[in-house]
Amino acid sequence: MDQSKHPSADSLVREHRIRLRPRYLKDVSKVDMRTTIQGEEISTPICIAPTGFHCLAWPDGEMSTARAAQAAGICYITSTYASCSLEDIVATAPGGLRWFQLYVHPNRQLNKQLIQKVESLGFKALVITVDVPKVGNRRHNITNQVNLMKNLLLKDLGSPEKGNLMPYLQMSPIDSSICWDDLSWFQSMTRLPIILKGILTKEDAELAVKHNVHGIIVSNHGGRQLDEVPASIDALTEVVAAVKGKIEVYLDGGIRTGNDVLKALALGAKCVFLGRPILWGLAYKGEHGVEEVLNILKNEFHTSMTLTGCRSVAEISRDLIQFSRL
Repeated sequence: MDQSKHPSADSLVREHRIRLRPRYLKDVSKVDMRTTIQGEEISTPICIAPTGFHCLAWPDGEMSTARAAQAAGICYITSTYASCSLEDIVATAPGGLRWFQLYVHPNRQLNKQLIQKVESLGFKALVITVDVPKVGNRRHNITNQVNLMKNLLLKDLGSPEKGNLMPYLQMSPIDSSICWDDLSWFQSMTRLPIILKGILTKEDAELAVKHNVHGIIVSNHGGRQLDEVPASIDALTEVVAAVKGKIEVYLDGGIRTGNDVLKALALGAKCVFLGRPILWGLAYKGEHGVEEVLNILKNEFHTSMTLTGCRSVAEISRDLIQFSRL
């Protein structure tokens, strides 16, 4: 089985490979799950990854997701391909911690306008996706004749009829020419911390540090881009070792249980980001479904911390895990 295309199956394989080493006879009557990312406090290191077109799952789309994230006290990364306008997302959850995920458009002026917009709306970080110079071979989309490129419009880019300077586009093309030297251009136009999403190797992690980015999201894009790449959890250790504590590292993909969260943090992730489970909850019951998914994982993570003797996130370390051969 190609695990890169079946992240849930990969999660099952991991469950038998990464074992926990619990510590007992500690006072775990109080367990604190709070932590910080980019200097902002979150209630638990379980946040929401960028995924597009939430209105396909629930009528309120990203507005429901944003409200659930605000209620949970966690970070929500809003996608370039959001089906709700950024203004509506901010208005419905004004107190929420939001980052913005950017697919770089070939038109630099569009990128500049969008970045300035999200900064003015109070987003706290810019997440640049780097693993999509070209969309991968998504065979399920071909089989099911799904073509979002033709059928859905981006409200993030606005409408000329509403006085917005940015054109009303269908799913915009992604700039395949972007390279490391272009990061300085983004850094020159915003004070937001820049985080790169999609890094899987120590070489790219070292380059990220060299180019003064503020964080890395280790991600294989849900197994939807390049086949036969490592699972995110397998690439995490390599990336964490490469950055040597100079920038924060996060994990995206394959998280299904509280134990998964604990293992990711023990391997050096500052927090994890959920993709598919959030969409499942959204499709089930909108905002309340997302809240249920987050509460399930939060409660499981609390149990995992308690049963391994961790009273705070700071006490989660590599000593808690061991690798076993399959």
